[in-house]
Amino acid sequence: MSVDLSQFHQVFIDEAYEHLATMENLLLAVDLDDPNLDDLNAIFRAAHSIKGGAGTFGFTDIADLTHALETLLDRLRKQELEPTDEMIEAFLQASDLLGRLLDAHQQGEESDQEAIQANKAELIRLAEADQEVAADQPSEPPLASASPQGGEGHWLIQLHPKEDVFAKGASHEAINEDLKALGPLEILQQPAEGKASWRLQADVGREQLEEIFAWVCEPQEVTFSREEAPLAEPSDDDGFGFFVDEKDLPAAQDAVEADQGFGFFVDTADLPAAKEQQEADQGYGFFVDEQELPIKQAADEKASAGSVSREVSKPTSPAKAQSKTSVDTSIRVGVEKVDQLINLVGELVITRSMLAQSLSVLDPIEHENIHNGLANLERNSRDLQEAVMSIRMLPINFVFGRFPRVVRDLTKKMHKKVKLKLVGEETELDKGLIEKLSDPLTHLVRNSIDHGIESPEERVAAGKPEEGTITLSASHQGGSILVEIHDDGAGLNREKLLAKAQEKGVPLSDNPTDKEVWQLIFAAGFSTAKEVTDVSGRGVGMDVVSRNISEMKGQIEIDSVEGEGTRIGLRLPLTLAILDGMSLRVGDEVFILPLTRILESLQPDKSQLKTVAGKGRVVHIRGEYLPLVPLYKVFNLEPRVTKPEQGILVVVESIHGKLALFVDELIAQDQVVIKSLETHYRKVEGISGATIMGDGRVALIIDIERLAKMNA
Repeated sequence: MSVDLSQFHQVFIDEAYEHLATMENLLLAVDLDDPNLDDLNAIFRAAHSIKGGAGTFGFTDIADLTHALETLLDRLRKQELEPTDEMIEAFLQASDLLGRLLDAHQQGEESDQEAIQANKAELIRLAEADQEVAADQPSEPPLASASPQGGEGHWLIQLHPKEDVFAKGASHEAINEDLKALGPLEILQQPAEGKASWRLQADVGREQLEEIFAWVCEPQEVTFSREEAPLAEPSDDDGFGFFVDEKDLPAAQDAVEADQGFGFFVDTADLPAAKEQQEADQGYGFFVDEQELPIKQAADEKASAGSVSREVSKPTSPAKAQSKTSVDTSIRVGVEKVDQLINLVGELVITRSMLAQSLSVLDPIEHENIHNGLANLERNSRDLQEAVMSIRMLPINFVFGRFPRVVRDLTKKMHKKVKLKLVGEETELDKGLIEKLSDPLTHLVRNSIDHGIESPEERVAAGKPEEGTITLSASHQGGSILVEIHDDGAGLNREKLLAKAQEKGVPLSDNPTDKEVWQLIFAAGFSTAKEVTDVSGRGVGMDVVSRNISEMKGQIEIDSVEGEGTRIGLRLPLTLAILDGMSLRVGDEVFILPLTRILESLQPDKSQLKTVAGKGRVVHIRGEYLPLVPLYKVFNLEPRVTKPEQGILVVVESIHGKLALFVDELIAQDQVVIKSLETHYRKVEGISGATIMGDGRVALIIDIERLAKMNA
């Protein structure tokens, strides 16, 4: 039965991206002076897995490049070569190119053959750096080598797949090269309908051979047998030669014992059954002794029944299968399915609120069972909601993991020395936020390297280590997550920022606080760089950071000490789907304020209210004068009260400072499901979304950052 492997391309591509990420992280951690062999082996395995999968699915360009990559890695892990910075650079370039090739295959585009050949040539050059290669000598050895001499350590390898794996993209030459890397090789049979055989002289274990064929075929489609003495030339059985006659039985029995019971031989009494088994097994000679025949027959029946599922599943070597104590505990699920599940849970939360609203008018004693049932529903639906939301939670290392490479490339380009420390990589965040967090963090890290960390000479002159440090950290704080970027560089220069603000015409108070001055770096077009480079200087990067964090309903905190360094904190909600909020009333309308932004609420005295020229009305709270923002004026509503001392002031915090929002009354604290107002209506200034309340009414969610800008 023919299986369309194209349906599994995305699975291979997803796994290949994971292998590339593993390779890159390990490559960046390689100590050139004392390389870790386990890490080198792990990098080799990742490249080998990509090559094998690419060959299986017919991505010959990827298989070709990873084969050259694997050749150099193999020499490194065998300690035939010492790793160099030039090699690491070539590996990283190959990793980038493989990523682009995966993108091209995913989008059905043509691959960049010129880039492939250039990178492949560089890898081969580095792999052969210690060898004298004649100009006219081919860079790759011929396919067939001389027959290995007698002695111990011979392997007889038989490939007998049910379908022609070479017609589907597997490379016979690549297999030859992998086997030759282990020892002298004799090719007994060239590919014919997928079948091939080799004799290898190498003192290696079965697992190393299984690894080579893991992506080529199923485990039962390749046979490895040990030869303790030189075998005769293959006869008319095409080199498979698993049968012995009576006079050979003593040697055969010895071989069975030496072969640890893999049993490719039979005794005389078993020959009739063995011959029948040979015919059933299509002549590939999986012979066992008499007591093993029932087991073998049952295995063959099972293999026949499951042939389709084996062809489409990822091959697993027998050794690995035996060591595996349980089945895989994770599955791949499309994001759209998870989003649909979250939407349904959101609707359940809304329905629960509606039921609670309706039940509030019923006598709790007379309708005790209904009240108890609703209490259970509320508890279970909240547990379900938290469980479903956790599905979208991913470790923030999905973002952090790319920065070792970013730091390495930038420091090399800018001739600086910077060490990157990652803290709290396992902190979980909603997938939607993780995707949006990448760009802001990239800008902040680049800015820290370019503007924050000084050159080695400047650092030494200032009494600092010549290598600077950037720390990326993440931690949960209450109902939010705090992501921090801290550098031990020069810090922010207050006078320089104020001068630039005056030059650009950025409005500021007469005696701005440090916090207000630091926020200047997020103004559009604001840059203190002396010259424009491909890293920074155009004044757009930090503006992008501010806009993106605002869209994520987050806020930015900055602390800086000149000469000691700068800390930038990004405080974000755990998810964009569910919000803990405070409902409040303005006139006949209900609004929602994010609970994490509320500092306090109070009813002011008349003496606290002031009017400042050019600022409008302010309220004096604990030594600070905060702008007073009547929400009924912002949203053009008819309020129930117009005097602040008769209503409620809610003090909230934004990246632009604190605000005092004047509202009629506070209603309750609740968890609400966020709905996009733009999708269902249109964008409304000062509003970030909407939700459905328990009584079925729509409540608008206030965008505090936008509100602060409107009243700046």
